[in-house]
Amino acid sequence: MKVTSALALSALFAGVAAAQTTAPIMVTNAQDAGDGSLRAALSQAAATDAPSQVVIATGDDIVIAESLVYQGEAPLEIIGNGQRLRSDVNTHLLVSANGGSLAISDLAFEGPGQFSIVNRGDTNGQTAGKGIFIDVRDDQTGIVDLALDNVLVKGVANHGIHVSDCTLADDCGAGAGGGGQGSPASVRVRLNNVTVDGVGNGKFDADGLRVDERGEGDIHVTGLASLFTRVGADGLELDEGQAGSIHSTMTRTRFIDNGAYCDPALLAAYMPAEPEGEFKDGEVREADIPGDVTGTPDDSCFEREVDLYDSGYVEAYEIGIDVDDGIDYDEADAGDLNLTMISSTISGNYDEGVDMDEAGPGGGNLDYINTLAYRNADDGFKMSEEDAGSVHGVVLGSVSRDNGGKGVVFEEEGPGNVRVTVTETHTVNNDDSDDTGLEVVQEDEGSGELIVESSRIEDGIDAEGVTVTQ
Repeated sequence: MKVTSALALSALFAGVAAAQTTAPIMVTNAQDAGDGSLRAALSQAAATDAPSQVVIATGDDIVIAESLVYQGEAPLEIIGNGQRLRSDVNTHLLVSANGGSLAISDLAFEGPGQFSIVNRGDTNGQTAGKGIFIDVRDDQTGIVDLALDNVLVKGVANHGIHVSDCTLADDCGAGAGGGGQGSPASVRVRLNNVTVDGVGNGKFDADGLRVDERGEGDIHVTGLASLFTRVGADGLELDEGQAGSIHSTMTRTRFIDNGAYCDPALLAAYMPAEPEGEFKDGEVREADIPGDVTGTPDDSCFEREVDLYDSGYVEAYEIGIDVDDGIDYDEADAGDLNLTMISSTISGNYDEGVDMDEAGPGGGNLDYINTLAYRNADDGFKMSEEDAGSVHGVVLGSVSRDNGGKGVVFEEEGPGNVRVTVTETHTVNNDDSDDTGLEVVQEDEGSGELIVESSRIEDGIDAEGVTVTQ
């Protein structure tokens, strides 16, 4: 057992050990069940109805045939010593079924792996397995905590890590338009030296870390020295769908090669010959354009958008393949979206590198410091605010290069102001290099200001409704 990391985690976990009223529960063997097993320890912890600590004393890997479930509502800390908790079947690995907060250190969670869009984990009546899953109670209050230190999650079909405060469970949908209700509780996730690798490849829209929060609470997520890579959907997705804000800081954290579940190389053969079009009023009816794409390995991968004139004729349509981002936050209704990224890297993701969307009352506050975005299929860094609210951005000592879209984007589409400062930053070879380095836009009522200092914007600036100072 790594005493230093265990003590640090206990401190981060807001006093689980201090609140503990019983001796640690020892796991003395690697059996799936029975005396001394981890399964038995979870049952014992739940029965105490108090904060508990489980210490895994065996060094052997723990192999399970079905989900390990903690039924307690009190916080639980699990201290490993570097072994694996793994399963050769498609199942959730560890579930906190009644919203009990978790702190986990020095433990790897491994599913069977080998999932893909043609080898899915959610077919034939199966539920795609998750790595670590906290299901928040509908009446929960306070803060639901998940603190991970020196943890690996890999090879599960669904979300690697999932905290769900949503009555619709996996049908909750995105924060900018998702349904469902939630508890008054807030969700807090803290990651230190966490790796999420090769998860989410057995189900559409399965992320590395996913937090769904509905109701009155906020989402707080911090990441330090962590890695999200080869995830089927977004490396990290936060969906704050009702009242409440997102507060997040990522430091020395990497988001690499995520978003390829809807593999464009495989699915391109199913695309219509004319995937988009624009028409004059009275020219084309919806029945005359391509319909929904069906008969594919996963029809969910195809997006179809149609705009109609008041007359009912088609103005425009577009059909595309829904790949995903490195890091994706959606904040809807009242509340702000706040993100600081420090010394982090976002590379090779199949859609945008950083994709921030804020809707409803509230604004966006984004700081990118010494952070690199390169070789992402769309924009390197993107922030869009579509309703009443302002956008404040700082880009300091950062690089955005070789992305398929713009290098850095800040958009305010509704009433509100835009204030962006770019200092000691380099953009180059983004999209076609025609004013694609920086895009700063204020499309509605409000003012806009872009200040560029000591920077090299080799691919130019696209500014609309904004005063530019260089």
